[in-house]
Amino acid sequence: MNVLAINGSPRKKWNTATLLEKALEGAASVGAETELVHLYDLDFKGCTSCFACKLKGGKSYGKCAMKDGLTPILEKIVKTDVLILGSPIYFGTVTGEMRSFMERLLFPYLVYAMPPESLFDRKIPTAFIYTMNVPEHMMKEFNYPVHFSLNENILSRTFGQSESLCSFETLQFEDYDKVVFNYFDPEERRQRRRTVFPEDCRKSYELGAKLASHRL
Repeated sequence: MNVLAINGSPRKKWNTATLLEKALEGAASVGAETELVHLYDLDFKGCTSCFACKLKGGKSYGKCAMKDGLTPILEKIVKTDVLILGSPIYFGTVTGEMRSFMERLLFPYLVYAMPPESLFDRKIPTAFIYTMNVPEHMMKEFNYPVHFSLNENILSRTFGQSESLCSFETLQFEDYDKVVFNYFDPEERRQRRRTVFPEDCRKSYELGAKLASHRL
């Protein structure tokens, strides 16, 4: 049983990475082997529309033909039992690195059929963990759920099932006094970090345990 988590945040020890680590701890608690990958450590680009993954009889049919820092990660996903993605929200959607990763991961498995089909050879559970600065009501007002639903839909169609976990009003800075900032009261956000974020960590731990348990 292997559980792979992909961190789409440039920070390795902050909100998104922490929640992914908690999810992996949950998975490990039920016997899974786990690994966390930081996308910002890798040298790669998004899909270049070469369409080698779509050529009839092509040597790269159903897999990305590009060779770069992302290639070994895509090869690991072929064998993983659970996949968990995580990203902070930048301008209403995931980071550029996460988006580029998703293009490279998902497009090769997509079969142009009606309805669309997937070349991934089995069903595995997936999840997406989102962290964001805004409160939940603003997330809905700004239509973030549209993006989350699209991600959940394509992950489900590709791998079989998916779910999402959101962490709101996360702590952006260790020291708000060093930055120009009057968006909200920093002390309220620090208090939320002490009281609410631990609950998000608990939810993430339980999510990891549940996903891994489904594959045992």
